[in-house]
Amino acid sequence: MAAAALVETSSGRDAIAEGLLDLLKPAIQQLDLHVHSVRESQVELREHIDSLATELCRINEHQKVALDLDPYVKKLLNARRRVVLVNNILQNAQERLRRLNHNVAKETARRKTMLEASGVFTSRSPSKP
Repeated sequence: MAAAALVETSSGRDAIAEGLLDLLKPAIQQLDLHVHSVRESQVELREHIDSLATELCRINEHQKVALDLDPYVKKLLNARRRVVLVNNILQNAQERLRRLNHNVAKETARRKTMLEASGVFTSRSPSKP
């Protein structure tokens, strides 16, 4: 009798845990996709900043009138540095999300296997009273 109660309590907790994992997995995957697209746009922005800084330096060298573009180039390079910093932060966050997603999938598979082995979990259809 106590063993049956333990199996029911354990299976209830496992069902709740599996439900939470199933709930979190799509959100994690969606967040991972958004982080990936932001990282791509950060790389594109960094490339544009580099080309703009190069173009400003070239214009400054060929300019006959003494126009000091160095402060603008420095601002662009500072902006580029911040873009690279944000990109690194996003890359670390995406890696953590990837590991979390992997752990969620692994835990879900482990719990499903445990439930199937115990004979409690046979299908996703609701149990009959």
